[in-house]
Amino acid sequence: MGAFSRQKFFQELAHGCLLPTAQQGMEQVWQLLVICLLCRLLWMLGLPSFVKHLGTVAGGFYALYLFFELHMIWVVLLSLLCYLFLFLCRHSTIRGTFLSITVLIYLLLGELHMMDTTNWHKMRGSQMVVAMKAISLAIDLDRGVVTSVPSPIEFMGYIYFVGTVIFGPWISFNSYKEALEGRKLSFSWLLKVSVSWVKSQVCLVISNCVAPYLFPYFIPVYGDKLLRGRKRRKIRGIPAKWLLAYENTMSFHFSNYFVGYLSETTTTLAGAGFTEEKENLKWDMTVAKPLSIEFPRSMVEVVTSWNLPMSRFLHTYVFKSALKFGTFSAIMVTYTASALLHGLSFHLGAVLISLGFITYIEHVLRKRLAAVFNACVLSKKCQPNCTHRNKKKLWVYVINIAFSALAILHLTYLGSVFNSSVDYMEENEDDITHHTIRKWSELSWTSHWVTFGCWILYRLIL
Repeated sequence: MGAFSRQKFFQELAHGCLLPTAQQGMEQVWQLLVICLLCRLLWMLGLPSFVKHLGTVAGGFYALYLFFELHMIWVVLLSLLCYLFLFLCRHSTIRGTFLSITVLIYLLLGELHMMDTTNWHKMRGSQMVVAMKAISLAIDLDRGVVTSVPSPIEFMGYIYFVGTVIFGPWISFNSYKEALEGRKLSFSWLLKVSVSWVKSQVCLVISNCVAPYLFPYFIPVYGDKLLRGRKRRKIRGIPAKWLLAYENTMSFHFSNYFVGYLSETTTTLAGAGFTEEKENLKWDMTVAKPLSIEFPRSMVEVVTSWNLPMSRFLHTYVFKSALKFGTFSAIMVTYTASALLHGLSFHLGAVLISLGFITYIEHVLRKRLAAVFNACVLSKKCQPNCTHRNKKKLWVYVINIAFSALAILHLTYLGSVFNSSVDYMEENEDDITHHTIRKWSELSWTSHWVTFGCWILYRLIL
């Protein structure tokens, strides 16, 4: 949508962006939704387990072909490699470590040598889900959570579970086996599917039609100043650059929420994503918590709320395994593992490694402040029965609000590198590198300097 007057913009918004975005969103996923529903109905028929596994493998293959066509062979090769490794090392006790290394080597070789970067990046999400499922299964076998290596058809059913194979999220092997039993259709199931679907479409519309035009049209901070320039993206001034960075960040955030809510929809529709206590069944899968990200207490809360299943995977299978090397080392190993799973992309790697330093320094600083002031100023909200003396005093709220504002600054700064122009740079990593450095230079490397200042403060009061 070009540069319009504010009145003309709102007149064109509905048929120029809102309706086309919603229509394209439905056109791209309706077949996947149908396959997920068919899988759900198949699981309810009381058929033998191997038939259910075959059904979900067939559905997963068809979904992969719909989205990636013949390029899906690279996802299939990864899954076959993982099962071959598990079978050959079935008597080993360190399968998780070796399989993790094998998977990462495959992903790196695939991105560097096997095929062009653009098509490889289109499959990045599915590759990540397959990799995380295989690695978690291997570590669960090492820890005895899963007692024996699954049969080939069980393994493939888990890997190609149609509810998660395209958009995720990661689910454990035991969760898949529980879902395979086929729970009855219910109003709560239908309500969860419907609500998640509506939320996904709202987030898609906000990402495409609201966030990119937030300040010149929806919140006219500069009046018509941002509308008069032919290239408003080149407007000068530090405040304007931060406003434009916030627009990029907001658009990126809501595209993530769209994928998160869509993955909730597909997973629940296919029959997974529930918890069961005694006879009480709750369809309560949550992938992202937008309010905890847009209005964060801390950056620690942000990285946890961004993708809850992946955060749980990284904490359970990476962080805990690396904790023996120390907290800081475990945090950096976790973020490095996340960066490698996301692929060889400079801006993603730079953001994730920066997040590792930011979250660690914030955590230790607030932990120290909580001890010095005996106050509830930790990165995570204290429990009601905590031992801190100062809980609801005004200065406690001021400290927490200050860290919340700092988290929003970090998010704006880090998210400024994600915009539509990056999509056209994927074949040239040098362009992405220069883009990332240029964006952060425009913002004077503020977040990195602030993080360094927080570390100095922490060392002074240690």
